[in-house]
Amino acid sequence: MERIIFHIDVNNAYLSWEALYRIEELGETLDLRTIPSAIGGDKASRHGIILAKSMPARAYGVKTAETLGDARKKCPELHIVPPRMNIYREYSRKLIALLHEFSPVIEQYSIDEAFADMTGTALVRQATPVEAANTLRQTICDTLGFTVNIGVSSNKLLAKMASDFEKPDRVHSLFPDEIQRKMWPLPVGELFFVGRATQNKLYNLGIRTIGELASFDREIIRAHLGKHGALIHDYANGIDHSPVSAEPADSKGYGNSITLPHDVTDSAEAKRHLLSLCESVGRRLRADRVMAGVVAVSIKDSEFARGSHQCTLASPTNVTGELYDHACRLFEEYWDGSPIRLIGVSTAKITKEALRQLNLFDQDKYLRQSKLETAIDGLRKKFGDNAVMRASFLPSSREEAALEDSSGKDSPEEE
Repeated sequence: MERIIFHIDVNNAYLSWEALYRIEELGETLDLRTIPSAIGGDKASRHGIILAKSMPARAYGVKTAETLGDARKKCPELHIVPPRMNIYREYSRKLIALLHEFSPVIEQYSIDEAFADMTGTALVRQATPVEAANTLRQTICDTLGFTVNIGVSSNKLLAKMASDFEKPDRVHSLFPDEIQRKMWPLPVGELFFVGRATQNKLYNLGIRTIGELASFDREIIRAHLGKHGALIHDYANGIDHSPVSAEPADSKGYGNSITLPHDVTDSAEAKRHLLSLCESVGRRLRADRVMAGVVAVSIKDSEFARGSHQCTLASPTNVTGELYDHACRLFEEYWDGSPIRLIGVSTAKITKEALRQLNLFDQDKYLRQSKLETAIDGLRKKFGDNAVMRASFLPSSREEAALEDSSGKDSPEEE
């Protein structure tokens, strides 16, 4: 039986949800979706940019991720409202709950995206996959009040690519026999996991379209781009065997991410943030006496393109050092050099602490490290997070001198 995978993507999620909240909960009559409007954050928290915009705002040339000032130059009457993330998370929860009524296997990819394995479900048994997707699309609109795009295919990659075709409120298919006609003519930068830096490297090889990448020698691509090159070559050919991974209802997720104070382009700096995130995640795992069998690293670049890379561990762990080693390897395999705006570490396949199967070679090292980190957790809990700090987090002598020179001066204005 051929797999049938849907990728559901909410159209202008933040703005749609904000408009609904104002109408349904605050009793407003103005629908933000019908006027030039946008969701934009404040400068102090480094979110002085457009997070989502209405279709009328888009007609003025307003773009996601541009500054509020640039957006207002294009559209002086642009109505900007701040985000309400707690409200958006609730609408996201409602969407996932509704999707579970149609498929038992739902993988939430982000706050406004999800994959659904529809193989053998009642909905696709009663109609063609595209007809079933249109039924689901209309049900979401009628029940929840917002529109979605749905991509339909036999794997996750092609379903996601399809959902990015013409918007809003559309269903598109991209099955293997449609790749040559629908996907190969697209610019190579539109392929999933091809960021700006990777795109430039492909341009240097004379590759401009997804079809040209698909037909290019795989080993040459791999020589220039490593494992990431092999991955995107597979993607250009529509190859993706990853399953839709539904998280069990009783499985608690452990992860953390951070929006960086500036776009990071230095690998060493990015890894310091990874270490801090792994410490946070490891501490929570140890506090609950559980371990993780999967580690994932997620990255959002300066243009808001987001992706992740994960691996399954030989033995589950809750030791910060082990989590960090795997996170660094994943980061090196996935990062294409694009400026990093957000970075995150998450874990899955959570098991009870006693279930780790230790081999002869790592048993002593793991037990020593685990006891040490548990003791440090206790000190931090009693005396504060700064009671014990890693040397890599301490300011260098140059940084200390800079801090001393700036003492007593007004803080510089945040950019």
